[in-house]
Amino acid sequence: MTIETIPDKVAERLAAEAVIWLTTVRKAGAPAPTPVWFLWSGGEFLILTQPDSAKMAHLARNSHVSLNFNGSAEGGEVSVFTGLAVVDPAGPTPEEWESYLAKYGTDMTGIDYTPERFLADYSVLLRIRPESLRGW
Repeated sequence: MTIETIPDKVAERLAAEAVIWLTTVRKAGAPAPTPVWFLWSGGEFLILTQPDSAKMAHLARNSHVSLNFNGSAEGGEVSVFTGLAVVDPAGPTPEEWESYLAKYGTDMTGIDYTPERFLADYSVLLRIRPESLRGW
């Protein structure tokens, strides 16, 4: 999937939404949806997470994920992406980190984080390149 194949309304949400739901798979096979901060960059989702989080344990067993926005109250505006989550040991590039800070810097300070402390705690970067998108 390339950015060109994403409908304009979905592309607008990728730029504007603060939270997306990341669904991983638990050990017993049940889905585990979690709201996360994300950055849409270069045709992929970038998600910072804590190394000891449940989602990391889930991904160690099964890297298939889905991501979705909240739908409208009427059940419309649904966008569900699927793909594989890959850990990037290099972390975000300086440009990606600056974009992430532009999006979430104020929110970080609102929960008593400095950018440095946030990146130390949420030190694992997941990159998810969407393989499919379905919506209505």
